[in-house]
Amino acid sequence: MSRAFVNEDNAADQANTPIERHISDQPNRVTAEGLALLQSKVSELQRQHSEESARGEQVDKQRIAELERDLRYFIQRVKTAQVVPPATSTQEVQIGSWVTFADEHGVEQRVQLVGEDQADAAHGLINWGSPLGRALLGAQLGDEVLWVRPAGNLQVEIIRIEPA
Repeated sequence: MSRAFVNEDNAADQANTPIERHISDQPNRVTAEGLALLQSKVSELQRQHSEESARGEQVDKQRIAELERDLRYFIQRVKTAQVVPPATSTQEVQIGSWVTFADEHGVEQRVQLVGEDQADAAHGLINWGSPLGRALLGAQLGDEVLWVRPAGNLQVEIIRIEPA
């Protein structure tokens, strides 16, 4: 067999192998709820993997590869999770805090600082390591902080901090 055929076989295998999910370099700080969501995701992926594997000869190898990739990612995220104590302060922004801030036009926004895997901007759940999260984390009630954004920096004032 020539070397060309071996390389083609490897290329075909690589084409069916999903790209690994990137694991962030930032510490994996999570709320207790965030850890529970990660653990639930692992359980759900394990269930799906078992169901797909049970199909025998009709197994979808691409789906199995995707499930195994996702399992590697979420198992690693559970292993590296650093659960933070529940946010309790109404004076300082912590991971888990709900924060209401206003821009220079008085437009208010309310967000909760959460771990990376729990973040969902559409629902106000912001990664503590994001530009907005870093601007808010540790800020005090009444502080003005600079939110560094690609669309232009924005000065915001912390007007309310609520424990989770």
